Amino acid sequence: MTEIADLIEPLVTFRRDIHAHPELGFCEHRTAGRIAEQLRLRGLEVHEGIGRTGVVGVLRNGTSERSIGLRADMDALPIDEQTNLPYASRTPGHFHGCGHDGHVAMLLGAAQHLARTRNFDGTINFFFQPAEEGQGGAREMVREGLFDRFPCERVFALHNWPDLPAGTIATRPGPIMGAADKFEIRLEGRGGHAAIPHDTPDAILAAAALAQQLNTIVSRRVAPTASAVVSLTQIHGGHTHNVIPAVVTLSGTVRTFDPQVQDRIEASIREMAAGVALAGEVTATVAYDRYYPSTINDAEAAQEALAAAATVGNALLAPEPAFTSEDFSFMLQACKGAYIWLGQAKSDGAVPLHNPHYDFNDDVLELGVRLHVALAERHLRAR
Repeated sequence: MTEIADLIEPLVTFRRDIHAHPELGFCEHRTAGRIAEQLRLRGLEVHEGIGRTGVVGVLRNGTSERSIGLRADMDALPIDEQTNLPYASRTPGHFHGCGHDGHVAMLLGAAQHLARTRNFDGTINFFFQPAEEGQGGAREMVREGLFDRFPCERVFALHNWPDLPAGTIATRPGPIMGAADKFEIRLEGRGGHAAIPHDTPDAILAAAALAQQLNTIVSRRVAPTASAVVSLTQIHGGHTHNVIPAVVTLSGTVRTFDPQVQDRIEASIREMAAGVALAGEVTATVAYDRYYPSTINDAEAAQEALAAAATVGNALLAPEPAFTSEDFSFMLQACKGAYIWLGQAKSDGAVPLHNPHYDFNDDVLELGVRLHVALAERHLRAR
């Protein structure tokens, strides 16, 4: 696959153009347009507007009815970039701080190479997905019949991973990324003068008690053999020193891998809020949103991914999942497949994802293209 090297310089240029023009979830109009244009130039069948701004490229060869899906996310983050790079974001508050620009470039490079060589028998569906960052673009594509319109026996996605050195590719069977839930608890009293607290149910005091209780959930209500995180991230209430506020809100996130643990934690949050409300003579309202399920790899697909990875890089069986979340989970609920980590750390380390100084490592573009190609050619071997 030495001819892949010929694609890299144009892909770097393309990636940096996308980086300079980042677009948030469901607003990726320029990005989607540029992707569709490039796919059409290579002779792919192109479908636009799937999941609002998603793009699907279809490449067929031979006579086999077998098929595979490869996915890249396209959206940026609502962060101000602080890299001072010559191709830095030109849009304040918009920034490719998670490397989705690199993901797009790698998948586009794979499409270009496979369209040129056609060393496979079957159908490859290239999914360019919008709105991964908390808005569920994958869910929208699936709801719109993604796998009915573009059937896949397997679907794969990769994400650059600064915790792994460049050249390393890792995945695992079973859970690889956590379920992401968010909660908000509203504690409401009557409000009143701070000098007369006995006449005013104290929502701040109730919130303080509840904050302490929430931090005991994992240690006291979840089995030690299970994994979970409950993080209280916001408390809001009051506006001046001499008024007990009527309302205090607490919010945070829950990360799990097991739906039963997820159920236990949600029930515990609701029970604790109700108990604190009763003791503090306030009312409690809990809003709990399970917005991304756990990303769970099919065991056979994970082994298939590791076998393909071993032909192009250093394949590693990931020893444990990560608590970060990923909406590729919705695709894996609809189709067997696997999520893969592509190492991108240089010898002197790497800036973490979602950091204002982050930039995708262009040195791993070629490896990412080769991995996509290996996944497709391995699954759709010409017979």
